[in-house]
Amino acid sequence: MTAKEERNRVFLTNLFCGEFSGHAVICVPPLVSSVQAGDYAVSNEPVKKWVSWAVRNYELMREWHEALDDDSVPFVPLTTTTGLFAAAFGCPLHQFEGSQAAARPIVFSPQEADRLPIPDLNTPPISRFFELAELIREQVGPEVPISVPDIQSPFDIAALIWSKEHFYEALVEHPDAVLRLVEKCHILLKNFLTEFKRRFGEVNMCHYPFAWAPPEAGCWLSEDEAGCISTRMFEKFCLPFLVDLSETFGGLFVHCCAYADHQYSNFLKIPNLRGLNRDLKATDIKLTIDTFSGRTVLMVAGATEAQIYALLEMAQPNTRFLFNISASNIDEAKRLLERIKRRCGRV
Repeated sequence: MTAKEERNRVFLTNLFCGEFSGHAVICVPPLVSSVQAGDYAVSNEPVKKWVSWAVRNYELMREWHEALDDDSVPFVPLTTTTGLFAAAFGCPLHQFEGSQAAARPIVFSPQEADRLPIPDLNTPPISRFFELAELIREQVGPEVPISVPDIQSPFDIAALIWSKEHFYEALVEHPDAVLRLVEKCHILLKNFLTEFKRRFGEVNMCHYPFAWAPPEAGCWLSEDEAGCISTRMFEKFCLPFLVDLSETFGGLFVHCCAYADHQYSNFLKIPNLRGLNRDLKATDIKLTIDTFSGRTVLMVAGATEAQIYALLEMAQPNTRFLFNISASNIDEAKRLLERIKRRCGRV
């Protein structure tokens, strides 16, 4: 581990879990997407075909880390289809042209949901993920963090398995059946994350946005269906599982790109909420800053330079930001990084 990488690990650990010493800025290189490389979760080809894709993206992250004075920690990014865990339950994955594979539902009734067993970790495509990660570990060595795949919340996984039109009816008409399916998804996710940490040692629990945090700080997930349900439904179908995941893994980082500002009171009930990522187009950003300043790190991805400056203007003294920024090349990234770090008071 280089001195710069060690410095950045300390900085990010303090950002999420300790004393605040400034907003984080991470430059994300133009990675080779899994769409271009072909999605290993869909294919029946040997997973070794995707090792070079994953290692190349790690090399890109390291090249940019070494060239820039940002807050990045290089890792192997393995985020792919949102349907990985739904596929373990038996959902077929459909590869749309120009996009990542998506899960198609297999449950249309409470009876079908109850018949689903909890998948074993040897079930594809989870077994393929582990096999791929093992091959990558052989290539990059024991010290390089390997990231999780896309992690959906237990509720969101259930919403992929159960056809949406029937799923939302069941929230009202068959809530116990929904809870039983969400519990199965919860058990699978906990089993997976526990085994992932045990098997690969140096891991990065982040799936989005791009960052690193110490694994003991918690797991990361998407809770996107939160925008479609009431606060009372969230308390029943989502919150108990999020609380358990946070208590099990030491904290929780939440991505939510839905119109879900009405769930903020529930998000605040999650113990050790380490970070929150909201889509700027789907939230009242001032409300978000006012609500979560001093409570969690606001992780921002996809913002323009002007939007970042506007966020900094709205920041309170106890606001903590982590900005993902992107550029087409390293020289452009250097100039952008210098400007943004200067506005953050870190130059």
